[in-house]
Amino acid sequence: MNQGVFLNISRVKIAHIEEAFVKKALFLCAALSVIVTIGIITVLLGETIDFFRVVSLGEFFGTATWAPMFEPRQFGIWPLVGGTFLITFGAGLIGIPGGLGVGMFLNEFAPASVRAIIKPLLEILAGIPTVVYGYFAVTVITPALQQLLPDTEIFNAASAAVVVGIMVLPMVASLCDDALRAVPRSVKEAGYALGATKCEVAIQVTLPAALSGVIASFILALSRAFGETMAVTLAAGSTPRLTLNPLQSVQTLTSYIVQVSTGDTPQGSIEYKSIFAVGMLLLVVTLLFNMLAYVLVKRFRSVYE
Repeated sequence: MNQGVFLNISRVKIAHIEEAFVKKALFLCAALSVIVTIGIITVLLGETIDFFRVVSLGEFFGTATWAPMFEPRQFGIWPLVGGTFLITFGAGLIGIPGGLGVGMFLNEFAPASVRAIIKPLLEILAGIPTVVYGYFAVTVITPALQQLLPDTEIFNAASAAVVVGIMVLPMVASLCDDALRAVPRSVKEAGYALGATKCEVAIQVTLPAALSGVIASFILALSRAFGETMAVTLAAGSTPRLTLNPLQSVQTLTSYIVQVSTGDTPQGSIEYKSIFAVGMLLLVVTLLFNMLAYVLVKRFRSVYE
């Protein structure tokens, strides 16, 4: 009897030790992510401050010519910002409606056999390396655009927007599908009980009930498109130009970082430090995207969640 009690006490002690170990391990994982984030921000902030000791904020945000590699050097950031938003907007026009449509089809209309085929294909599409998308844009999408629109340049924003839109489509489709499937079945059945058709239930009942998750998927997709690097570098080129014409070559914030960091730019030079200023701007805009997502999700949070 005493031996049984002793064994039970030992098991309880072992369970407490295991639980304490798991808690500390999870805390270390969380702390590591915080430390890495703080380290990244510290490095970016230090180099950015050094950059703005040479280049004024007025020149950085008040001019529209970006030529840091040539004399006279000019550091007007707006051509890079304009090119980034042009491609992000075009990618959103393709990826967001397409992803939402695929998500609604999988959740509301697709038979189980069709869903079992499309869902893995979306995961494969999401796992393709971005450099492959870039080559696809250069070798397939751009020639197709040049046949339709002869004024299309070899490197152009439209090709980059199309390929980035294809890249973010699986993300939007998967997240929208998960959000729509989270809506209680009783809510849908209430719509059917009122005489609504399947399409009406999907658009007027299920979609509004899952709107917070759907909006979150949209913002995440735009953030993903905003920070894309290799695909836009290959497809859009490296011409810092402030334009609304998607048929012309543009340069994004990320592609400029690639251009400088893979070249022969001396460490410590103003050109080298400019990539940290661009990176800090990229970080701030991405943070604003996340804050916007939080506000919109909170604003449209469904009463069913």
